[in-house]
Amino acid sequence: MSVQIHTIYPAIIKKETPLELQTLRIAAYCHVSKATLELLRSLEIQMLHFSAIITENPNWTLYKIYSDVASGTQKSGRSGYCEMLRDAKRHRFDYIFVKSLSRFGRDTLEALSTIRRLKAMNIGLLSEVEHVNILKIDDATLSILFAVAQEESATKSENIKFGIHQRMREGKALLNHTRFLGYTKDAEGQLVIVPEEAEIVRKIFSLYLEGNGVRKIKRYLEEHGIRTVTGKAEWNTSTIDRMLSNEKYMGTLLLQKIYTPDFLTGKQKKNRGELSMYMVENAHAAIVEKEVFEAVQRRKHGNI
Repeated sequence: MSVQIHTIYPAIIKKETPLELQTLRIAAYCHVSKATLELLRSLEIQMLHFSAIITENPNWTLYKIYSDVASGTQKSGRSGYCEMLRDAKRHRFDYIFVKSLSRFGRDTLEALSTIRRLKAMNIGLLSEVEHVNILKIDDATLSILFAVAQEESATKSENIKFGIHQRMREGKALLNHTRFLGYTKDAEGQLVIVPEEAEIVRKIFSLYLEGNGVRKIKRYLEEHGIRTVTGKAEWNTSTIDRMLSNEKYMGTLLLQKIYTPDFLTGKQKKNRGELSMYMVENAHAAIVEKEVFEAVQRRKHGNI
């Protein structure tokens, strides 16, 4: 007699309601590493993007968009990130939207630990780039996705570095002219002199060659109501000292004086021969003559 098997309690297959049809409280986390104009604009676009996605769905409620302008390697310094985790413990939202896993955190071990805690609280993380919902994947898959995201970040970082190095070899540079007393940029991106600011620069060099130290120069500037490049009434002696050593004021660019050895930390180091440096003379209009600049350097180094 053959064995016959009958299903008397068929499995109940639950049809899961798609996320877009569920009533959910949604948060979002947006992050950039530095407060440059380009990255701050990127942050603004990220926040507007997630705000639109969430508010346009009638079933979703936007709880909050958290944001940070800080390194993504550690929680310290990321106040928005820490606030988001505190609110998660209070179950104030059901899901978190992020642009990519790498934006959530570059320290893979810490990020994975945080995500496990979120999963334990039944809070999901929706990554737009990787198209994943962490509540639907296991730890092994998540670890692989983070490794891929980190590798892509590293590749992107190396590509950016290559582009910067290539520009340096061609004698081109990206300069922060918004806090550069004496210069601004024209429509073509070239450094041009701001006449009234250039007079302040020349006065500082002149005062130094007359025998005044940076403290006396600071006092002179403040007593005469001359403000810093950011509009402050009080000058910093270290700022004045750096100005007196800035070769750009004689129309010269020394490129790659600092560099970023590790994209994960984002920390910059002074170039002490680890990488090539490039000197570009007559790169832009000079504010002080070369002879004046060199005389200041001799005095600074006690060679007078």
